[in-house]
Amino acid sequence: MANASGFFTPSIPSLRRKIQPSIGVSRSGFSFSEGICRRVVCSSGIQGAEKNVSPSESRLPKLVSKGCKLIGCGSAVPTLSVSNDDLAKMVDTSDEWISVRTGIRNRRVISGKESLKYLATEAARKALEMADVDPNDLDLILMCTSTPEDLFGAAPQIQRELGCTASTLAYDITAACSGFVLGLISAACHIRGAGFQNILVIGADGLSRFVDWNDRGTCILFGDAAGAVVVQACDAEEDGLLSFDVHSDGEGGRHLGASIKDSNMDDVLGSNGSALEFPPKRSSYSCIHMNGKEVFRFAVRCVPQSIESALEKAGLTASNVDWLLLHQANQRIIDAVATRLEFPQEQVISNLANYGNTSAASIPLALDEAVRSGKVKPGHTIAAAGFGAGLTWGSAIIRWG
Repeated sequence: MANASGFFTPSIPSLRRKIQPSIGVSRSGFSFSEGICRRVVCSSGIQGAEKNVSPSESRLPKLVSKGCKLIGCGSAVPTLSVSNDDLAKMVDTSDEWISVRTGIRNRRVISGKESLKYLATEAARKALEMADVDPNDLDLILMCTSTPEDLFGAAPQIQRELGCTASTLAYDITAACSGFVLGLISAACHIRGAGFQNILVIGADGLSRFVDWNDRGTCILFGDAAGAVVVQACDAEEDGLLSFDVHSDGEGGRHLGASIKDSNMDDVLGSNGSALEFPPKRSSYSCIHMNGKEVFRFAVRCVPQSIESALEKAGLTASNVDWLLLHQANQRIIDAVATRLEFPQEQVISNLANYGNTSAASIPLALDEAVRSGKVKPGHTIAAAGFGAGLTWGSAIIRWG
């Protein structure tokens, strides 16, 4: 199991000069030079540690610096497929109208006895099977979702469903369509800073439950799915998370969200005729609202900048990358970002047409399909980026396998 007391003692190199043999950690990500050995230092809370010992003479054990690599993936989708023609029977739209503007033709929707917990568990099991990792060998489960079926989170429930009997840590990350990228970065921090060995990162969302199916502007976009990867500690030379870049801007949150709202219950009046403010009204979340034009502008402006920044930190250019894998929000956004970065279309991964926008699930779902089809092979470098509600956005340069 992991030693949870470890932490970084980094230096922060300038991106404008050659990176020295050290690790740079900042809001914008790890940045490494090729072949550099990195060191993580443990905290000193170890019984029996000697006092007044210089760092060079200290007997405290050190965690040898570790890299992290992606070694398994999996995905799961609901059985119900809803086509554009199906939606055309509900709202004023058509297959052509939707596909031309979004690139979407079908989406999967949770129905019947299906649940998001079930999808997430199935995706996790497939990823663990590919990675040949036993659930009890996991140190951490990160459930990246904005639509848990329990207000207090879903990760511990996934832990239980997987049959983890060890005291694995499990918690949720809420960052909507950026969630999976932030989950990968969090996994890397736990491995490099706390000595964790095996981490399961799940991206899963059931946005169909928060869609107004009478709103043509949003109901055509979203679907449900789950995807997962296993991130494992490795030697520094095998490191698979080369760099990252992350941002958020609360000012843009008004353009995309699903805020809490009061129920429609009438005010309860006190004996003196005044409205009581306690107990508070029962609340629920509104349907997803989105300013499509503003979100589009935000994505095509900020996402290329973030990927370029991550590439710079990794010491790479777009020509060094095998695949561009963006959050599957809109094909026009994907095409615009690819054009800006001069990525050929044949190097862009997209399965948007079949699933729509599945939020935190979109990147691992597309990755899993690409890996299992043989498109993405061990050693391939991928520039991945998530973006959406918050507003949040982030990029990671990763090497598969």
